[in-house]
Amino acid sequence: MNSQQVITELQTKGLNLVTDTVGASGRKGGAGPSDHKAVTIGETTFMVPVYTDGAAQSPYGVDCESGKSVLTKDDQVITELDFPEQPRFYDLQTVDGIPYWKIALLHSRNVLATTVLQTCIRYENRKTACQFCAIGQSLAADRTIAQKTPAQLAEVAEAAVRLDGVENMIMTTGTPNTTDRGAAYLTECAQAIRARVNLPIQAQCEPPNDFIWFDRMRAAGIDSLGMHLEAADPEVRAKIMPGKAKVPLSYYFKAFEAATKVFGRGQVSTYLLAGLGDSQETLLEVSERLIDIGVYPFVVPFVPIGGTPLVDHKPPSSEFMYDLYQGIGQMLKQANLLSSEMKAGCAKCGACSALSLFES
Repeated sequence: MNSQQVITELQTKGLNLVTDTVGASGRKGGAGPSDHKAVTIGETTFMVPVYTDGAAQSPYGVDCESGKSVLTKDDQVITELDFPEQPRFYDLQTVDGIPYWKIALLHSRNVLATTVLQTCIRYENRKTACQFCAIGQSLAADRTIAQKTPAQLAEVAEAAVRLDGVENMIMTTGTPNTTDRGAAYLTECAQAIRARVNLPIQAQCEPPNDFIWFDRMRAAGIDSLGMHLEAADPEVRAKIMPGKAKVPLSYYFKAFEAATKVFGRGQVSTYLLAGLGDSQETLLEVSERLIDIGVYPFVVPFVPIGGTPLVDHKPPSSEFMYDLYQGIGQMLKQANLLSSEMKAGCAKCGACSALSLFES
């Protein structure tokens, strides 16, 4: 099996860890794809589901008996693997006693990630909530705080760069009850961070009502922007994310075009969660449309998260994802729209998807 196949299978089937004693702890709950752990094979670090029901049934496991960790499939050794060490900034806390890891987390091996507002206007009402989202779980479990202040984020970002060599930062947000959809607070946070440390930043939010926010975000030091569709078929969107689906695809595409003019071609991206119900044809068509605009379609296999309405929803098959990656990867290569050229963000990191492996 080549690395494309191994990573595609691991991210759809998960990794069966009998005990969680190896490497840095994974991430449970949160605002998006979660229940993952960072794994390194060769020079590539990626996120693999480990806390899901599917992972408990996965043919993939880890054998550490020889003194080094190896990946196994059906008890046959596939390759050596490693787990990134827990970052040093996790040992610190603010003057008022908040651990740094409650403010921001290390994703992959060199990306700092945070949800600046850990609440969302849609989440508490299941008639409007995105059914895949677990944004409230980490807050309820006291693994984070409801609102990270700009000063806290700047403090943690500086330490993460100084102690752990973090290279870029992702700030996402639950959607507040404001017309800017969180863009205003992300702008305020970015200003504080960039005043303290020179760290490329991606911000993520729903499209604001006024696209002037794109200029304000860029002026504040935000380098790239994510506005996430998650699903593309209108019927799937209405079923899976009934509240968010009230913002039509047409408005998202207006926002994509406007944002690309501000941030530049290849500096705007969108998440597409394959496996929510979109057909392969739909995902290929919307990806082609996005690429034509200059927006990177960051396609990720859907992973069901415990405690959500979709906990029993099956992830897409490895074959579905492999074919999808091949098709979109070819489009990206032809358009010369490459994840490596993004300044910051999920597509730049690439750890939650195997798509970047198909760009060349």
